[in-house]
Amino acid sequence: MEQIKTKTMAEIYLKQGHLKEARDIFKTLAEKDPSDHEVREKLRILNLKMGLISPPSPSSVLSKEERIEFLERWLTHIQSRRKK
Repeated sequence: MEQIKTKTMAEIYLKQGHLKEARDIFKTLAEKDPSDHEVREKLRILNLKMGLISPPSPSSVLSKEERIEFLERWLTHIQSRRKK
């Protein structure tokens, strides 16, 4: 029997923790309709969760000022956790 490949079916697999099955469906849907940004984003997130792709490094996305702000917030968070 042919498996039904819809966003709903992929979401059901995802909620049940069947990441591979959900990813397979999202991959098929993305190939059928590359303009569907929702499907492509779900596929990207699943690939990240499954370790199939690496997340972008903050330095490749943020400006120098944004990186400094990011690192300062991170340091503040670490220092507040140490105080606990």
